Amino acid sequence: MLESPELPVIRVRGLTKRYKDVTAVDGIDFDVAVGTTFALLGANGAGKTTTISMLLGVLLPTAGSIELLGEDMLRHRHRVLARINFSSPYVDLPRRLTVREVLKVYGGLYDLPNLNARIAEVCEELQASDFLKRPLGDLSAGQRSRVALAKALLNRPEILLLDEPTASLDPDTADWIRSYLMDYQARTGAAILLASHNMAEVERMAADVAIMRAGTIVDRGSPQSLLARYGRDDLEDVFLHIARNGDVAPEAAQ
Repeated sequence: MLESPELPVIRVRGLTKRYKDVTAVDGIDFDVAVGTTFALLGANGAGKTTTISMLLGVLLPTAGSIELLGEDMLRHRHRVLARINFSSPYVDLPRRLTVREVLKVYGGLYDLPNLNARIAEVCEELQASDFLKRPLGDLSAGQRSRVALAKALLNRPEILLLDEPTASLDPDTADWIRSYLMDYQARTGAAILLASHNMAEVERMAADVAIMRAGTIVDRGSPQSLLARYGRDDLEDVFLHIARNGDVAPEAAQ
């Protein structure tokens, strides 16, 4: 962990990504503190997934800086990759492999000690032990989501990046996964960056919310402060107002 818990575990300044004439992310700034959940909201194409890809080092920024756990990701990403992880239902895992084989492949990338014991531990926590021997392609959407989360938690990440972690899941499974993630955070002090279109999920999990539009952060605050600022009853109404190019509140936090 960081020597000082007061320092942000994620620090982004002027982050920009351009593709020829298209600016996908346009000079955004934000910090994420130890043990907190930060949510990125925005319509499709607003820049959320591009931002996460740059945090992971999958995409190189056109401009700006990213620090994770006190390290410059553009120069020293190798120092922190073992301490972060990522999960998304839109990233397919190998469906011909069994669950155990998939987890052994990804655990091996992190060179985890006692890997078999760690796989057994995390699968028991996620109620995935019963299908360890089954091919991933034979599992339900909810079961695959548990496997994806198990993969993301094998290395006990201090930063967990989640892109729509409960998309396409039934309400019961989605609620169970949210509860598990909040418990994991309480136990470990991990920071979570969450991109989601589920506003109830964001209201439940996030203390800090940034709303993106056309690659920029147009407003930011706690769910409660955003509701008060726009005079709405729920975060979905705020999201729809901004996504449909409604006026941003004059007191919006930039």
